[in-house]
Amino acid sequence: MTVTNDFPRLPAQFRGCLGRFATGVAVVTFDGVDSTGAAKRHGLTVNSFTSVSLDPPLVLVAIQRSVRAHALLAGRPFTVNVLGAEQRAVALHFAGKPAVEPEWVEGEYAPRLANTAAWFECTPWKEYDGGDHTLFVGAVERFSQRDGACLGFVDGSFVTIDSAR
Repeated sequence: MTVTNDFPRLPAQFRGCLGRFATGVAVVTFDGVDSTGAAKRHGLTVNSFTSVSLDPPLVLVAIQRSVRAHALLAGRPFTVNVLGAEQRAVALHFAGKPAVEPEWVEGEYAPRLANTAAWFECTPWKEYDGGDHTLFVGAVERFSQRDGACLGFVDGSFVTIDSAR
């Protein structure tokens, strides 16, 4: 085992250490505009998603400032779509490797993706500086789930997280 206190001298190793923490995979979706100002659906794959509070119900997503959707998300309602194990193509689509256009569902507050393992429709609550990311906290207005395995990510690879039910 290697122990180092040389941070931040070794950012690639730091990222590798973070990658050892298995996470779920989610896609944040929202309505916005394109570069011409026309209405457009947006989505981006994230693995930085967590619950914040049960009362009131709040969730957080961390979005890297350098991604195009970052500026478009500010102040907008959004949905966090937790992907099922069979939705790897959806994760890749919203990570910049589009294949087949995913199926959209009209939400009451923000659009969401069809057949996800769980979803949380949110209205904006707060935004916080998170270094090279912004921490977007959303107030959960609506949510639902289905049975089945979820898509996970660890050590730079997708994995299946079996349902405990």
